[in-house]
Amino acid sequence: MKLETVAGKRVLVTGAAMGLGKLFAEHAVREGADAVVLWDVNELALRETAAQLTALGGKVHPYVVDVSSPDSIRENAESVRKEVGGIDILVNNAGIVRGNTYFWETENRADIDKTMAINSLAPMYIALEFLPGMVAGAGEARILNIASSAGLVSNPRMAVYAASKWAALGWSDSVRLELEQAGHEHVKVTTVCPTYINTGMFDGAKGFLFTPILEQQEVVETSWTEMKKGGALVVLPWTSRMNRAISGLLPLKVRDFYLNAVGVYHSMDQFTGRK
Repeated sequence: MKLETVAGKRVLVTGAAMGLGKLFAEHAVREGADAVVLWDVNELALRETAAQLTALGGKVHPYVVDVSSPDSIRENAESVRKEVGGIDILVNNAGIVRGNTYFWETENRADIDKTMAINSLAPMYIALEFLPGMVAGAGEARILNIASSAGLVSNPRMAVYAASKWAALGWSDSVRLELEQAGHEHVKVTTVCPTYINTGMFDGAKGFLFTPILEQQEVVETSWTEMKKGGALVVLPWTSRMNRAISGLLPLKVRDFYLNAVGVYHSMDQFTGRK
């Protein structure tokens, strides 16, 4: 069933202090959500965003949460349930990317753990806190998981990030199928796989043939609309959908030749990331 608006719903957004997360939270406020819960590890930016959204008329509840820590997730989820109630709309947006070296050149092995913890495990642990309540309830509920086109095709110089997003995509879409199989039609899971977005997270990364760096607002608008409709998968832009299809059809060597020729395999060569 389509959800026309999140008015009256309780919405939780991770990575909510800036970038896509802040825009998702703003959408929730503008649509009249009953509560907008903001999770972020950056306390200063979180406070600023909470103040801005409150000024827009939002019922905002900020929490300083380190989603790489299962303990932090569990403790803050418990606080949310006590102070706000169950969550109807969960936006798993928090994510990180580290390094542009070849995998064997990895210097800080903690980056591997952090990337997998935030991009792969955190959405699972957070969903475990709120999904049972969604399933038990009768109202329309949604989980929006922000994965990446890196979860669709392999890419040099981002091996760990790609691994984390392949995991996120596989988990997210599997949960969608589980809900359908179990007959919980009121709960829908939408997975979003965009290419590079101009959030600062991918500074230095290059767009490739017919694939410029995506604008934040475009990604958020498309994702938010599909989430409310209960759409299963959002792949942005159209070239990513094409590359995904080609990757599934072509022999591996031909696929590699094509993706190398159009620039995908060199898109991370000059990556610096957010300073």
